[in-house]
Amino acid sequence: MATAKMRTETDSLGSLEIPADAYWGIHTARALENFPIAKRPISVYPEMIVGLAMVKQASARANKEIGVLPAQKADLIDRAAQLVIDGQFHDEFVSGVIQGGAGTSTNMNANEVITNIALELAGREKGDYAYLSPIDDTNRSQSTNDVYPTAIKVGLSLSLQSLLDELDLLRGSFLGKAREFHDVLKVGRTQLQDAVPMTLGQEFHGFASTLGFDHQRLTENASLLFEINMGATAIGTGITTHPAYAPAVLRHLREITRMPLNTAADLVEATSDTGSFMSFSASLKRNAMKLSKICNDLRLLSSGPQAGLGEINLPAKQAGSSIMPGKVNPVIPEVVNQVAFAVAGADLTVTMAAEAGQLQLNAFEPVIAHSIFQSITWMRQAMWTLRVNCVDGITANRERLGAMVGQSVGVITALTPFIGYAASAALAKTALLTHRNVADLVVEAGLMSREEVTKQLAPARLSGLETITAAIPVVKQAAENVVVDGVGA
Repeated sequence: MATAKMRTETDSLGSLEIPADAYWGIHTARALENFPIAKRPISVYPEMIVGLAMVKQASARANKEIGVLPAQKADLIDRAAQLVIDGQFHDEFVSGVIQGGAGTSTNMNANEVITNIALELAGREKGDYAYLSPIDDTNRSQSTNDVYPTAIKVGLSLSLQSLLDELDLLRGSFLGKAREFHDVLKVGRTQLQDAVPMTLGQEFHGFASTLGFDHQRLTENASLLFEINMGATAIGTGITTHPAYAPAVLRHLREITRMPLNTAADLVEATSDTGSFMSFSASLKRNAMKLSKICNDLRLLSSGPQAGLGEINLPAKQAGSSIMPGKVNPVIPEVVNQVAFAVAGADLTVTMAAEAGQLQLNAFEPVIAHSIFQSITWMRQAMWTLRVNCVDGITANRERLGAMVGQSVGVITALTPFIGYAASAALAKTALLTHRNVADLVVEAGLMSREEVTKQLAPARLSGLETITAAIPVVKQAAENVVVDGVGA
């Protein structure tokens, strides 16, 4: 059996054998040994890798501009970073998503991969760090403590856009159903008890509206991610950097990312603070909880189909039981619920990690990054499956909904402006006890004519789509004259 080719790399702790074809090096190798925790490499979040490469590219350009890095070296780093931005070499980012060291392993992984790509572009061997160094050149003017949070913010901003796109598509799907169901009358409910009529279209329009509001909140909180601390280096004092570096790297990073980034006014504060991550995570949780509530409603509305509400039908996606033939479960809303639970837990993790930082640095940004990236990734996929595998295929049980409205005493509320609350309450009680139609009882009591009752109980009036435009005097009818189950009220 042939022995794999290796190369030897050395750091301040000693030497290690590295696979000769690996673009990562000794610092990444130590991370692999030290952090076998999540069994998930940072490359599972491609936007984060792109964010790292963009920061390295902007730094190379800034260092070249201010004259602290030779043009030949800066251009090689620039070209190598662009290949990563374009989606190449992501499988070389192998450090675990959960790691100690405040993200140092991730930064070193990026330095080594980009350096070794650059070495190959120059016709050199991987590991020829005398020609181009991961630390002295690719990491010039930088520290993990400004690179890592900036890369996270850029990566989250990139990732958020795809989430917002999916959120827009899901909102559009609910709007489509709102139009389809605009004339389907149903019984509204408060506290799980029958309330007043509405249309199924109004209910679905409400779902669409709440998702639209979440789009606004997510966008607003995402703007907090545009404040970066590049140039802060270790603790915010800018040690080891040229005075012109911070404005130069900001300008180049803006050009590369096309984001309205700005440098924090207080780099010491910005290097230790993770408040923007908390706010952004909280907006993700808000969206997740509201999406979960919508899924709760979809499961309730489709419950049964015979012994539940049975107002709508969700698409049948898979067999629901290994023992009950024909059973189909609301599996798509259920999985979205579970994603929402995970997002809520991730938000708590972010909150605890943000609080746990000490003095000039928060060492727990890796778990913050992992938690938020996972939330975005899972929510994006949850929205996709909810739209494609559920909402787009929902149908209404029109006959059942119509029958339920016809039998509902809630319609009496629409007649209270005409017959008064007391008479309405007595008639509602009669309808419940006798299972009779409310309209018939109102006409029999002589409170309104059949024509007027029919007019006021029309679907457009009941759902509020057509409103009463003038005041109508309440009929002067004593409540005691209304009969309830054969006995005077």
